[in-house]
Amino acid sequence: MEKIKLENMDRSDLHDFFQSYFPAPYGRNLDALHDILSCLSTPLTIELDEPSLLAKLGDRYYDNLLRMLRDTAEENPNLTVLA
Repeated sequence: MEKIKLENMDRSDLHDFFQSYFPAPYGRNLDALHDILSCLSTPLTIELDEPSLLAKLGDRYYDNLLRMLRDTAEENPNLTVLA
C-alpha cells in the first residue's frame, strides 16, 4: 500500500503534486482529483497534516479538500484518508 502525506502546500503546490503523482491527465481542481481517486485500483493512503495545510490553503479550501477525500474514500475502498 502506498502512502502519501500532504503538508505545507498551497493550492498550486497541491495540484502540482497530484499532477506529477498521477500519470493520467489531471484538471488541477478538486473535481478532477475526485475523478482520479475514485478510479484507483491499488490501495492508497493519503495523510493530511491539518495545521500546515490550513495555514496554506485556508479554512474553506481545506474543508472542501477533506470533504472530497472522505466522500471519495467512501466510494472507493482502495482509498484511505487520515486527517
